[in-house]
Amino acid sequence: MASPYELTPEQLRHTSDLSNLTFETTQEITFVREIIGQPRGIRAIEFGIDIDSPGFNIYVLGPAGSGRTTAIQQFLEKRAAAGNPPLDWVYVYNFEDEHKPRAIELPSGKGSQLRDDVANVIKVLQHEIPDALEAEEFASAVEKLDQDFAQRRAELQQAISLEATEKKFTIARTPAGLMLAPLDEKGEVITPEGFEALPEEERQALNSVHAELDEHLNEALRNLRNLDREHLDSRSKLERGAAAYVIVQHIGDLRERYEGHEEVLLYLNQIRDDVLDHLEGFKREDESAEEGPDSSSLPAGIAAGDDQFRRYYVNLIVDHSQTKGLPVILEEYPSYANLVGRIEGEVFMGALNTDFKGIKAGTLHRANGGYLVLRGRDILSQPDAWEGLKRALTSGVIRIEESSLRTGLGVIIPQTIDPEPIPLHIKVILVGTPGLYYALFSGEEDFPDLFKVKADFASTMDRTPESEMDYATFVAARCHESQWPHFNRAAVGQVIEEGSRMAGDQDKLSTLFGQIADLLQEAVFWAEKDQAEVVDAQHVQQAIAERRYRSDLYEELRLESIRREVLFIDTEGEVVGQVNGLSVTGLGDYMFGQPSRITARVYIGREGVVDIEREVELSGPIHEKGVLILRGYLGGQYAMLQQLALTGSITFEQNYSGVEGDSASAAELFVLLSALCDLPIKQGLAVTGSINQHGKIQPVGGVNEKIEGFFAVCQARGLTGSQGVIMPSSNVTDLMLRPDLVEAVRAGQFHIYAIDHVDQGLELVMGMPAGKQAPDGTFPTGTIHQRAYQRLHEMSEHLRHWMRDSGLDR
Repeated sequence: MASPYELTPEQLRHTSDLSNLTFETTQEITFVREIIGQPRGIRAIEFGIDIDSPGFNIYVLGPAGSGRTTAIQQFLEKRAAAGNPPLDWVYVYNFEDEHKPRAIELPSGKGSQLRDDVANVIKVLQHEIPDALEAEEFASAVEKLDQDFAQRRAELQQAISLEATEKKFTIARTPAGLMLAPLDEKGEVITPEGFEALPEEERQALNSVHAELDEHLNEALRNLRNLDREHLDSRSKLERGAAAYVIVQHIGDLRERYEGHEEVLLYLNQIRDDVLDHLEGFKREDESAEEGPDSSSLPAGIAAGDDQFRRYYVNLIVDHSQTKGLPVILEEYPSYANLVGRIEGEVFMGALNTDFKGIKAGTLHRANGGYLVLRGRDILSQPDAWEGLKRALTSGVIRIEESSLRTGLGVIIPQTIDPEPIPLHIKVILVGTPGLYYALFSGEEDFPDLFKVKADFASTMDRTPESEMDYATFVAARCHESQWPHFNRAAVGQVIEEGSRMAGDQDKLSTLFGQIADLLQEAVFWAEKDQAEVVDAQHVQQAIAERRYRSDLYEELRLESIRREVLFIDTEGEVVGQVNGLSVTGLGDYMFGQPSRITARVYIGREGVVDIEREVELSGPIHEKGVLILRGYLGGQYAMLQQLALTGSITFEQNYSGVEGDSASAAELFVLLSALCDLPIKQGLAVTGSINQHGKIQPVGGVNEKIEGFFAVCQARGLTGSQGVIMPSSNVTDLMLRPDLVEAVRAGQFHIYAIDHVDQGLELVMGMPAGKQAPDGTFPTGTIHQRAYQRLHEMSEHLRHWMRDSGLDR
């Protein structure tokens, strides 16, 4: 006769009814994947995106491997497509302070246009300015100017020369410069010896004339120098006038093109003035070859022979000319330089120089005005990256800072520049685990103010017809995106059932779509190996089986030890004080269940329940709590009117690695009462479930793995039809057992029992009524509790008599 606690095969696995889904339907689905089954998370993200206020960045909590990062990126891209591309940004030379490059914002696409326009204008000026300076009209004007100044110079020289001649002096050129020398009556220069031979009065007269002429000569020389400067200035004005016509014409055209962009207009004016101030740099080489390169025509900090036009270069660091909508960027390697940007240096003649051309944009620049997605563990693992991000979000600007550049010869301090900061307007979406979120929230002072929106992504979602259709849509979309063969209805059903298995709940589906996608790819592999046109259920099942086979070596070794009776597990017969408990072992991403033999011995004493694992420090705190709950149950059940004169020892046999958890507390109670009542326990049954002090059975984790672990042992030894597992009824909805186990239950070869009280489990394992306690505290004759109560009464009486005879009761 079947037990009322036995589950039917239909209760062991929630199969999918996809009668409304056809293969043609899955072929027609070609949408881009979005976030499935996360209404709470989506609502939080939408709120964080829509609110325009500092600090409302988003932290997305969720388990790793859920595919949430890719899904969020695609969700953001869909939202961003409706927006307008943000601004372009360029850095240009600062003509007022070369060490502080200027940042200029421009509408999308205008940055590259400005760069090209300026480059083209400079290229044109390099040809047209020399042409203007070599034109016939300009050459005539220069020739006339030179002639005028030559005549004026000659007149000055002739005047001083005539004055000297009239006063019998001559002007002689010497290595030391121009000198005045007196002449004799014959017009010859008086030698120093001849001068000394002259009478004193004549010498004084010559000295007086020499002093007067020397003053006039110095004045004439000053006038000549002033004339030369005037000549140069006049010639420069001619050159500037000739060049200005060309420059103003071309710069004026650019000014019209960028009308309304005041920063650009200021920059163009500065280019105009700077070109006029450095016309020597635009002359053809043969004109200035005699004097060599004029360093005054080069940008400050650039040596002769360098690119003298680099100051007119427009450094386009952010170009949105090809961007459609707002930018959405996932930074895979968020180092400090990749986030905030960097300044690259150039080695010139052994020195490391930096200028505005070496400024490189970071991800914050490229995502500015849009969305930046970062993985929490990635940015925290990079030196200074987290601090750089916080500084940018707090200040609202992106400031590129230089650091010492290290080479193999040591640290080189570069010629530093301080680029103008760029305003930051961005939404940062940080993706990480819940543990990381709460660690940052409590440990980082700025974190709550910078990431005010928490988007919590669950690892499961409700299993409904709509969510099953979402799963089918996901499968079809992945097939379309990856150009895989499509999944038929049975295959999709298997994927959905595996989703419930991963969720550990019949009424839930896993949202770890990264793992689901991996399963799909493996199923496709087996389908293609079979040369199948579509993926069928058997291919999904094979993918699941192969994945398990790749991971279950340790499970197989343990099963082999049980088959060879190295590990003692009985699956037939009845034994007093021995029961099969169930536990779960996790090895990375693989979990499996295994039976453990639990034994108990009882004797007269006052120590109560003794946990041997605890005594040798192999027991965890939760397991110790479960043992203490056993004491509470025993005292409340049997010691209301008598002393609990019991010492009972419990242990997990052949366990050398420790025990944790309370899921074996029901099995521990059963085996303890078996030893107390001297009633055998059926070894074909294994037990999992925790209890409270009132004897109610509480749910446990890993119920699927535990049942399958004991089934594997029984199957290896041969199914007898009397074997099975006792589990909490509150775990029934968690069951998503393997199809072969479900079929064994359907055939009556294996049984699953769900209980909610210890009395139900005692009746199953011992084959005797548990017995309901009467108001006077007694139990019906022929029941388990009556035998336990009677045995404890006898033990109490023995202890009382012994203590009286020994004189220990005084």
